[in-house]
Amino acid sequence: MFDEDVTEEAQPELVRRLDEVTADLAALAKILDEEEDLGRVLQRSVEQVNRGVPGADMVSVTVMRGNRGETAASSTERVWAIDSDQYAAGDGPCLEAARTGEIVRVGVEEAHERWPEFARSARAAGVKSYLACPLIIGKEFVGSLNLYSEMPHGFGALDVALLRVYMTATVAAIANARRVTEARKLAEDLKRAMDSRAVIDQARGVLMARLGISAEQALDELSRQSQNTNVKLRVVAARLLESVRRQDL
Repeated sequence: MFDEDVTEEAQPELVRRLDEVTADLAALAKILDEEEDLGRVLQRSVEQVNRGVPGADMVSVTVMRGNRGETAASSTERVWAIDSDQYAAGDGPCLEAARTGEIVRVGVEEAHERWPEFARSARAAGVKSYLACPLIIGKEFVGSLNLYSEMPHGFGALDVALLRVYMTATVAAIANARRVTEARKLAEDLKRAMDSRAVIDQARGVLMARLGISAEQALDELSRQSQNTNVKLRVVAARLLESVRRQDL
């Protein structure tokens, strides 16, 4: 049943909006299975929030790198100047949302005294109201999802509620992308470690055959060369094998 405050004329529009949100959430859910790259996940989220939240004319994502912010995705290049001025000043609504974990909803005129750089850039870009929602996943991923409107009061309670819904799916998609990235990195690290071990073992075999020494003594010899030349053990081993190959040619 619809809320009594929603007029009969407004109900079809509300139903349409809820249908769109449902479809967008289903699309975002597919990211969990189909998309692995974090950049693509953020860009897809930005595009869907831009389409699904009524007051949003432009959307961007800020990611914190230490104390500085960086725009990781945006619906249009127009927002880059606004975000960049906040980063340069070290303050602004997107940075406050990321640092405090609280939603920031403000009109540009209200923000003039508090964030003059942001207000100046926003006004130049035709932005009149702003909504920033914290985007935080543990300690490793901290940022904000930033919505811009060309209307003086472009964001109401419905916009905030819709944004919270989108945020739930976005956080899940980002967390999944990070897990995939970390798993891939671990697999690559393990492969490199195994490759290195194979090269070192081959070089040990060469030294054992040449010098008539034990496997432990051969490893000690490789380690000594590595320390004396300040070159990684794997590189020392690879160079030895390459010299043997050249001699065999």
